[in-house]
Formats: sequence, structure tokens, C-alpha cells
Amino acid sequence: MTGFTDLYWTSGEGLPLHARDYAPVGEATGLPVICIHGLTRNARDFEDLAPLIAATGRRVLAVDVRGRGLSARDPQPLNYHPGTYAGDIGALLDATGIDRAVFIGTSMGGLITLVLAAFRPQAIAAAVLNDVGPELSPVGLARIAAYAGGASRFETWAEAVGYARSINAAAFPAYGDADWDCFTRRLFDEKDGGYVLACDPDISAPIKAAAAAQKDGASALAPDMYPLFRALTQDRPVLLVRGAISDLVDPAIVARMRAAAPDMTVVEVPGVGHAPMLTEPEVWGAIGDLLDRAL
Repeated sequence: MTGFTDLYWTSGEGLPLHARDYAPVGEATGLPVICIHGLTRNARDFEDLAPLIAATGRRVLAVDVRGRGLSARDPQPLNYHPGTYAGDIGALLDATGIDRAVFIGTSMGGLITLVLAAFRPQAIAAAVLNDVGPELSPVGLARIAAYAGGASRFETWAEAVGYARSINAAAFPAYGDADWDCFTRRLFDEKDGGYVLACDPDISAPIKAAAAAQKDGASALAPDMYPLFRALTQDRPVLLVRGAISDLVDPAIVARMRAAAPDMTVVEVPGVGHAPMLTEPEVWGAIGDLLDRAL
């Protein structure tokens, strides 16, 4: 039993997109929850969290962002950026008739939530930012840029597991072989006798374009995301989850986020880097509290 059905909708330009749709267990008792994954990931990242939330009486949509999972790949790779993705989430809300929801965004999913708050603030009742914020450490960004859009196919399962482990071992130092096997199954599809990452290698095109522009002397200034962050954290519950050994959201960034949003709740997951899976005991309790406060 999968616990979900496949939901499809289309982007503004007609690109077919996919989400896993988990029905509430029993009577629906609260707002739906929309889960959005990170840069190279997909809806499978929430295969443990989504059923837990559905068991509280809430519908859960775990999205495959365009270019990932069962969502179509974009023929124009420079469209792979949070502004486009936020528009896709808006189209999902329209297609499902959801006026208001709780958003859970891991890494890139949190940035998408920030952008969505700028043009559709009424849709966001509460938000979880999983190891992401309005500014990000250049250390973590460099690490992600180094592998995004790289190797995407491996001929053996052992090679696929080795790859997943090599780029994520620092974030999950306590993982054993069974953990890495499960982790890798979320990342890869079996295809034509091999194992292929469930994302378009071209998702890295905007990152590479920005790097090339910087090399050519163009301005490398990133947009100021703090106005979006302040808008998101105004008059709604927001939870920041940080991996205690994260290289993307460091303690100094957390301190600046706290200063900008004093009412934000912060939970740190010990022994985990970028990014927590959100089923850790410390996090699950905080998510439950946030769901109870979402109106």
C-alpha cells in the first residue's frame, strides 16, 4: 500500500507536473500541508513525514518540482529557479482548489516558499524552513554547486549508493548501510539496466550561468531575500529547522534570522547536517505544535 495517489497538474506554459497526494486519515481536521524538496531531490524525501502528518487528519501534497521525479523536464533549463517553481506551486493551488495551506520547504523548497509569500501571501498559513533561510553560507553553496548537474547515471546499485554516500556522508555521520540504501532509493530510478538520478542534470544551468557571469566580471550580488523572509514571518507561525552540523545555515545566519523574526521558533537537530529529514523527535514535536497553531 502506497498511502498516496498520484496527482498531476500543469504549469502556466503547459508543463505536466506531479505530486504525491496523501489523504487525511479519518476526518479532515486541519489545513492541508504542501511539502517541497531540495535542489536535487524529489517527493520521496517526504515518504516518512507525509504519512505522519496525514495521520493527524490533514491532506499532504509532496511535490515533485519541475525537472524532478515524475514532473516533466523543462526544455528551457534557465527556467529552473525559485520564481518559476513558485509559479508552479500557485498553479497547483489553483488546480486543487486549495486556498490556504501549511508549507514545509527543505532547502530550495524553503526558498520557493519565501518567493510564494511575496505574491500569494494569503495562501500560506504557516511555514517550516528546513535548513534554509534568506541568506546561505558560501561554504554550503559551493559544496552543492560542485555536485549539482554532475554524474547522473551508474551501472550498478553499489555505485549509486557510493555516490549518494560520498556527497551526503558529512551530513549524516551516524548512517549505516541500511540507511544509505534507503537514502539512495529516494534519489535514483532504475532505467535501462542502470540507475539514474531522478532529476534533470540541467537543473544546474542557472547556477552555471551565474558562475560564468561572475567570471566575466558581472555583478555577483545575490538578491536580498530578507524582505521576503520578513513578509513570510509576519503574522503567521514559522519554524526554522537547522541541522546542528549544517554547512548551509550557520549559527551566525540563525542569529540574524532571529533578529529579523523574533517570534520564529528554532529547532536544532544534533548530529545532522544539511538537511534534517524532519522525522527526528525534536522536529516532529515542533511541527505538531506549528500545525496546531496554523489557522
